[in-house]
Amino acid sequence: MKSVWIIAKRELQSFFDSLIAYIMLVLFLGFSGFFTWLYGADVFLVGQASLNSFFDIAFWTLFFFIPAITMRMLAEEKKTGTIELLLTKAVTDRDVILGKFLACFLLVTIAVLFTLPYYITLANIGNVDHGAIWCGYLGLLLMSAAYISIGLFTSSITNNQIVAFLLALFIGLFFHIIFNVLASSTSGFIGQLFHTLSLSVHFESLSRGVIDTKDIVYFLSIIAVGLLLAQTSLAKRNLTN
Repeated sequence: MKSVWIIAKRELQSFFDSLIAYIMLVLFLGFSGFFTWLYGADVFLVGQASLNSFFDIAFWTLFFFIPAITMRMLAEEKKTGTIELLLTKAVTDRDVILGKFLACFLLVTIAVLFTLPYYITLANIGNVDHGAIWCGYLGLLLMSAAYISIGLFTSSITNNQIVAFLLALFIGLFFHIIFNVLASSTSGFIGQLFHTLSLSVHFESLSRGVIDTKDIVYFLSIIAVGLLLAQTSLAKRNLTN
């Protein structure tokens, strides 16, 4: 676990050293703040003390931002050859994957925590459903963790960052919207299967303030599969070299 934390700290520091973290924070807070308070179905237009507008925009903003921060995690190191140096240290493939996952997750968590003033402001101007808001935040973090694991997998199978970014978006698009569309256009067992696979369905369930075991298991399953595939890809590459 110590090795995982060391790698996570190194990667998190590299985010801030390269300005990636600052750019993400500014863009995320800019988009979320604008659409939450000023434009479209904002808080004042809806007239309710609810952060649904924030969760709706964050649902899409993070979908694009996460592949952008994960695309370099393994692809760049493979391209530059630094992954070989890292793997010669007293760390395992799992340590590398978990460390990079933790770094990305911490960055997203920092970004999400910066939006807590939205919640505090709403709590001071109206009666809010505290349970629904906290569940919405939980949903954002679980969704982010799922997409981070997918991004790490796509970054592990190529040394091209752009390819890793596009692959992560392509895979994520199925969970984000396509499975939901397919579920609404089919019936029976297949329709139910697509409905179960849809990430948006489970996210919406959490954002309504309902914590269901099946939703938690769903997100944890995607995270576990994504990390396992990334680790397998990294280990397979080591065996072929």
